[in-house]
Amino acid sequence: MKSETKTEAINVFLEETRNFSPPESFRKSAWVRDEKVYETARRNPEAFWASFAEELVWIRKWDRVLEWNPPDAKWFVGGKLNISVNCVDRWAKSELRNKAAIIWEGEPGEERTLTYWDLYREVNKFANALKKLGLKKGDRVTVYLPMIPEAAIAMLACARIGAVHSVVFGGFSAESLRDRINDAQARVLITADGGYRRGKIITLKREADEALKGTPSIQHVVIVKRGEFPLEIKEGRDHWWHRLIEGAESYCEPEAMDSEDMLYTLYTSGTTGKPKGIIHTTGGYLTGVYATTKWVFDLRPHDVYWCTADVGWVTGHSYIVYGPLANGATVFMYEGAPDWPEKDRFWQLIEKYGITIFYTAPTAIRAFMKWGTEWPARRNLSSLRLLGSVGEPINPEAWIWYHQNIGRGNCPVVDTWWQTETGMILITPLPGVTTLKPGSATKPFPGIEACVMNEKGQRVEVGGGYLAITKPWPAMLRGIYGDPERYQKQYWSKWPNIYFPSDGAKLDENGYFWLLGRVDDVLNVAGHRIGTMEVESALVDHPTVAEAAVVGKPHEIKGETLVAFVTLKDVGAPFGGARPSQVQGQAQGLPLQKLAQELKDHVAKKIGSIARPEDIIFSADLPKTRSGKIMRRLLKNIAEGKVLGDTTTLADSEVVNRLKQQYEEEG
Repeated sequence: MKSETKTEAINVFLEETRNFSPPESFRKSAWVRDEKVYETARRNPEAFWASFAEELVWIRKWDRVLEWNPPDAKWFVGGKLNISVNCVDRWAKSELRNKAAIIWEGEPGEERTLTYWDLYREVNKFANALKKLGLKKGDRVTVYLPMIPEAAIAMLACARIGAVHSVVFGGFSAESLRDRINDAQARVLITADGGYRRGKIITLKREADEALKGTPSIQHVVIVKRGEFPLEIKEGRDHWWHRLIEGAESYCEPEAMDSEDMLYTLYTSGTTGKPKGIIHTTGGYLTGVYATTKWVFDLRPHDVYWCTADVGWVTGHSYIVYGPLANGATVFMYEGAPDWPEKDRFWQLIEKYGITIFYTAPTAIRAFMKWGTEWPARRNLSSLRLLGSVGEPINPEAWIWYHQNIGRGNCPVVDTWWQTETGMILITPLPGVTTLKPGSATKPFPGIEACVMNEKGQRVEVGGGYLAITKPWPAMLRGIYGDPERYQKQYWSKWPNIYFPSDGAKLDENGYFWLLGRVDDVLNVAGHRIGTMEVESALVDHPTVAEAAVVGKPHEIKGETLVAFVTLKDVGAPFGGARPSQVQGQAQGLPLQKLAQELKDHVAKKIGSIARPEDIIFSADLPKTRSGKIMRRLLKNIAEGKVLGDTTTLADSEVVNRLKQQYEEEG
């Protein structure tokens, strides 16, 4: 009865908000108040994007806006600029020099505020420190830091001297860090002695030291002193950040970067076991994130803007560092978890700092829902004027809860779709003009051409299919580092000259986009993209595992969670299709329950805790076709409790029936 009542309430709300519009006071002052911008951008997209580029600081203006030789694009050809100048110098040398650029709070409660003048000095000094270590334009730098201001400073300092940064999420394991360093051939690693998460110490330097045992390209390690954490210093290689900048000059001449010079690589999970380094360049990327930050978030000089992502993800690059700072915004950064020490930490921070724009993930929103309305109700959230969602499709129920309990019914919700590869938001409401529908990302940003296609490459006017981006956009990826063939195959081979993001989507009768999630072997767990091949490779790396297949299943908080089906070495016969609890023996000396936990920990060590499987299912065999291909579709049906599909192509159809029975018995 409760469930039916809740569903009815949601349906009533959806009916009432079918034509939800922002308050008139919001609309009157919004950057975009007229839908004519869509038609203007459609008629001449190059002129549209050039108008935003004109608002940036260029050392040399471009000769041509776009050079498009599919699948390769060049934006603002011939133009030269420096991103740190656009994000720091232009504001530090203006009347905004004393405006807060970054307001930071650590999980234990420490506070720091950096004005634009402070940020300017810190970026310049650290840029000079990097040059003293021998770094020059084109060299690669890996950044492995907690959510502290030094992460943004390091990125901007690299941009200032033309070094290419590769930021690795602080939750990744030593092995994941090692793989990314080696792929980039980084010369310098920037890390910290540690950080905090839910009251626990995160020993980043210890993880880094483990990774550095297999990274011959690293010459120097720079360590931020976050606290009093135990660590080892290797003389000659390791340097304390604060000592490096002590004698550094407070001005570093910015490198004149070509618009197409590489700014950063960011590694994202793929359908193979090897993460791929997505390349983003300078002029087009900055134009794209500058424009979308300004219009999507309706950013104003008085705003205090908070994106809850980590800088290790593309959201942190585009919408914590480069987009907001290029707009002269005040950015709030927080180091820790939303539920420490209490489940109202986020709401307490919004109240304390007067946050006006709040951008978070549906995974977090669903967690807030589970914790209950009493937590946000304790706090004064009246400073908020706009809410955002990012990372995965948001379900209507979460949208409604977010709008009502956090926005108190007064804040537009901008549900944004984009990827590491796109660099910038592509599908989103414009909060001053767009009619909002809970659960829909609404329409492409002006200047973006997107549609839904079927398998044959035909456009779908109403209904479901594959999302397709049909024209180039400024912040688009320029390739996969060191692997141009994979770039072509991964993104441009499904349809001629059309970008395929591997997401499903549907269009409604109003032309609104509803994103349906991944259609490849990449799962979206708590907003983080995880390749099933990566997890399978990690499992098979364990000495007891002969074979593994990983699938996703729905999760009310995380969106998706991982289920691993595992076959062990030399224990096929004893299983006989029985469930593990019925097996009286041990697997290579380990009880199966203990082995399952060991395998989960092994994956966490190899990749990071975000990839830890929720369930491990041991099996004597896996369902395979006669050619030996594992039928992951059937395993996914088992994990989701669905009716099994066609099993006639299986070499042994009984395998899947036994697995289904075993999975159901174990709950």
